[in-house]
Amino acid sequence: MGAHKSIHADKAKLDIGVNFLQKLCCSHTLPSLSTISAASLLSLATGRFCVKHNNLLGRSEMLDMSWHMGLHDSNLLIAFKRPLPIYVGQPCLTLKHEMSPEVRIHGVPKHKFSHSASGNVRSSTLSVGFHYMDESSSTSDWSNTTSVNFKHIHFTNDGGRSISKDLDGFPVSFSGDSSDNMIVIKQESKYERITNDRFSYLSLQMEQGIPFHTNLLTFNRLKFVASRGLKLGPAFFSTRVTGGSIVGSIAPHLAFAIGGPDSVRGYGEGAVGSGQSCIVSRNELTFPWNKGSEGVVFLDCGSDLRSGRRVPGNPGMRKRKPGSGFGIGCGIRLKYKLAYLTVDCVMNAYRQRMIYFGINMA
Repeated sequence: MGAHKSIHADKAKLDIGVNFLQKLCCSHTLPSLSTISAASLLSLATGRFCVKHNNLLGRSEMLDMSWHMGLHDSNLLIAFKRPLPIYVGQPCLTLKHEMSPEVRIHGVPKHKFSHSASGNVRSSTLSVGFHYMDESSSTSDWSNTTSVNFKHIHFTNDGGRSISKDLDGFPVSFSGDSSDNMIVIKQESKYERITNDRFSYLSLQMEQGIPFHTNLLTFNRLKFVASRGLKLGPAFFSTRVTGGSIVGSIAPHLAFAIGGPDSVRGYGEGAVGSGQSCIVSRNELTFPWNKGSEGVVFLDCGSDLRSGRRVPGNPGMRKRKPGSGFGIGCGIRLKYKLAYLTVDCVMNAYRQRMIYFGINMA
């Protein structure tokens, strides 16, 4: 259930959306129907506000501003691009601010690891940076992006008060204070090729924390994503493997979190584990039922490769996360003219069942 409005001007576009579906699907958070008022209904809403302008200063400069407001999180992004010849590349200045509960690392697994409750730690990340995308080789399947960002990460409890330690008395930052600062150079290379009966995708990311000052984090973080799909008669099989490792000044918030709808389904965010290294595999077999509907069976699995103890404070062990897990399930995909609906039923290694709903507007 939601509302959406889009306004077009000569060179600008304003997009506004409000969604009531996310929390209404979570029965454990629903208020009693007899107590729902206009104010309580408004508290269930999530939404977004987007502005795009393709000719800001009269020379085809692009301004892209978006603000997404969730139930417990928010994300603000402002990007400014000035088009240059294709052989030069496309630079972009960005400002980003994110606020969210830090359940990935400090969350407490509940209900046989199917849900991650708040650990009374929230993070606020401010990032200012410069991104450069190399589009000079437009005929190649490879693309490269380089970025330099200054990041300030600040931690509070659920009440908004600055904190330096979690509920167990362990530091939430590398500095030992309520915040961490870093200057990060990120290099990402992507390969993508799509044909009628198969696709291939590879992403290699390397982040380097630069020690311009003793208070800045120094680390090297490597992450890869490899995906492959191919048609098997009327069905389609796809697999995706994600992994990574980090060395240097390892802060808890830099660790790899495993578990969640975009990782190992059947587990809460980060409920499988949090480690210095990780490996996650997602495998799906999709088969058509009739026009506009598909069925899917899938298997997800992931592990922190026994690296959780190398994360400062070992939050994974303290929260009794297993360190590895799998989710197996099935689902349906319904295609409509205005929306794409997904419903997945999954069971984790502890035989806890969950249902995921998703709606993507066309």
